[in-house]
Amino acid sequence: MKNQNPSDPADLPVIERADVQPVNSAKVRKPLYEARKKIFPKRASGQFRQFKWLVMAVTLGIYYLTPWIRWDRGAYAPDQAVLIDLAHRRFYFFFIEIWPQEFFFVAGLLVMAGFGLFLITSAVGRAWCGYTCPQTVWTDLFLVVERFIEGDRNARIKLDTAPWSFDKLRKRVVKHAVWLVIGVLTGGAWIFYFADAPSLLKEVVTGEAAPVAYMTIAILTATTYLFGGLMREQVCIYMCPWPRIQGAMLDENSLVVTYNDWRGEPRSRHAKKAAAAGQAVGDCVDCNACVVVCPMGIDIRDGQQLECITCALCIDACDGVMDKLGKPRGLIAYATLAEYQSNMALATDNGAGPIDPQRVRKADGGFVDQVRHFDWRVIFRPRSLLYLGVWSAVGIAMLVALLTRERLEINVLHDRNPQYVLESSGSIRNGYTLRLLNMIPAPRDITVTLDGLPQAVMKVNGMQEEPGRAFIVSVEPDEATTLKVYVTLPGEAVVERAESFRFIARDPQSGEQAIYKATFNGPEQGRGGRK
Repeated sequence: MKNQNPSDPADLPVIERADVQPVNSAKVRKPLYEARKKIFPKRASGQFRQFKWLVMAVTLGIYYLTPWIRWDRGAYAPDQAVLIDLAHRRFYFFFIEIWPQEFFFVAGLLVMAGFGLFLITSAVGRAWCGYTCPQTVWTDLFLVVERFIEGDRNARIKLDTAPWSFDKLRKRVVKHAVWLVIGVLTGGAWIFYFADAPSLLKEVVTGEAAPVAYMTIAILTATTYLFGGLMREQVCIYMCPWPRIQGAMLDENSLVVTYNDWRGEPRSRHAKKAAAAGQAVGDCVDCNACVVVCPMGIDIRDGQQLECITCALCIDACDGVMDKLGKPRGLIAYATLAEYQSNMALATDNGAGPIDPQRVRKADGGFVDQVRHFDWRVIFRPRSLLYLGVWSAVGIAMLVALLTRERLEINVLHDRNPQYVLESSGSIRNGYTLRLLNMIPAPRDITVTLDGLPQAVMKVNGMQEEPGRAFIVSVEPDEATTLKVYVTLPGEAVVERAESFRFIARDPQSGEQAIYKATFNGPEQGRGGRK
């Protein structure tokens, strides 16, 4: 990259100017909703475009390939790494298994996602929208198909305005057919997250899948086709709430795509003539390269706009022009408002037109490097640290809860009618429904013991064992086992008030245990069990 301007204005290369106006202009007051105007973004090249290619490949790869990843959980659990098993009310994520009563883990992830979005926006603007939002990723994919079939910007404009012919019809049919195929693959990949992917694929192909599978594929095919192919920027402008929310997330130290008009103005299309005449001109040659590559059809030189998704393709386009002119990059760059205002003040003090981005004249006539550049340390300011702290706290709390959670639970429900039974022997019997949750994918023998009521015994309905203080029950892997248990206490041992005792479920192999505090009711107490 060259850092010095050519000494002779005649040496400046000719930059082709695109005769284009921004589709979404910040200078025009718009109605609440406006019909879509077609945008034909030109393909950009540069570091940000390469980064977007990488993000697109990674995100699409994760989405389409994840259902096919296997994870061995033993003979009693599915081997799909990521599976939302609605039939059995389970969520599997590699070595993690989430039960319905543990849905707070999902809620915690949503909270982390929200604060993560706040953190990213506060630090680097709408980076989520520009790089990883599904709408952006699939629109990029659809544009790749469009360019491959119809050509780059000029060819697509020419084709769009041309009368219908066999060639135009052929290209349009092929393009829309490929878009529909992408939509089908998108919907098909989604349903594989809810069932065993290889088995479901076979059922879908042979027509044996449940109707809801085909309905889901059809709906997601339609939405992917419409949002990525036909609506595109309309989704970001009118359907997504984030462009309007993100303004509250930004401050003077947030990093956003910025046109540095302290350097670029006054812009000129005839820099050679202006330089030869001794006129002060900025570095912007008004080539509109930044406009033609913008997928939202805006002119970043008009300032920050709701439509800007901070994809930085305009930076790549402008840097390419600066390279050809032998001028420093960064006429359009990621910058903060504080940095921009500081440099604008320098330009005003300079008083002789645009300032050189490398050297600024001092009052005594000397030169010094004064242009303020972005300092990454401003990202670690109180606001960002607050978001990071909340995000980290929620993540750590979830991790601790995940590592310390019990995989054996016992729930007890006392019979309500009748609350007790007076037997002919004078003993008092209470009935309970025990629910043992074995939350691991392996069978276990669980010992259930009475703790308290020294003279009481219990018997499990359906088991031929004699009443006792403990019994062993085999529980199914990754299942809830329900038992009907009767606890009997001799009449002379019953006190006037309700007595508390505990059911203890214990796995002798692992030592894991669960405890439930219950109540034994006698005559005239009439109280229910409690935990």
